[in-house]
Amino acid sequence: MTALQIAGVCVSRETLDRLTALTALLEKWNSAINLVAKSTLPEAWTRHIVDSAQLYRLAPPQIGHWADLGSGGGFPGLVIGILSHELDPRRRVTLVESDQRKATFLRQAVRELGLTEVTVSSERIEAIPPLAADVLSARALAALPQLCDFGQRHLSPTGIALFSKGAQHREEIAQARQEWRFDLSIFPSDTDPSAVVLAIKAIQHV
Repeated sequence: MTALQIAGVCVSRETLDRLTALTALLEKWNSAINLVAKSTLPEAWTRHIVDSAQLYRLAPPQIGHWADLGSGGGFPGLVIGILSHELDPRRRVTLVESDQRKATFLRQAVRELGLTEVTVSSERIEAIPPLAADVLSARALAALPQLCDFGQRHLSPTGIALFSKGAQHREEIAQARQEWRFDLSIFPSDTDPSAVVLAIKAIQHV
C-alpha cells in the first residue's frame, strides 16, 4: 500500500478511494437532498473532506467511541468513520441526524463504503440516551452554548468535544462562558484562515 496524507493523517490508497467515493455520493444525492450548499460542491474535497479529516488528528489515539452530532451530509462523521476503518478499526462511530432524508443518505453511504463499525441514529440529540462518547464532534450545528449542553449530556467524564467554528468563535466562547465552565484549546483550521477547531473538556454548568 502507498502511504498518502490528508490533513496530516497518513492513509492508504484504499482509504483515499473511499473518501473519493464519498464525494461522488455527495454529488449524486445533493440535488435531491440539500446535504451541503451547492456552491461548495466544486471545492468539496477541501471544504468538506479535508476540513473534516483535520478533527481526526486532534483526537486522542485509541479511543473507543466517537459520536458526531448533526451529521447532515456526513461531515465530519463519515470522514471520521472512513479514517477509523483503516487506522482504528475497533472504534465505534455514531452519526446522529434527526432529518430522516439525510439519515437515509448516511445509511446508504455507510453500506456502500463498507463502514461496518459506523451506525446512524435518526433521533433528536436531546432525545437519545447519553452516548458516553470519548470524542464528540459537530460542524455547523449550533452556537457554542447549545453545543456545551449537548457535550455535558453525551460526553464520557474524560471525553473531549471537537467543534468546528468560524470567524465568530471568540464571541461564542464568551457567550458560552456565561453559562458553562470548561477546559479549552483552540486550533487553527487547515482549510480556512478565519476558522478554528475548539477542543473542549470537563464541561460543567456555572
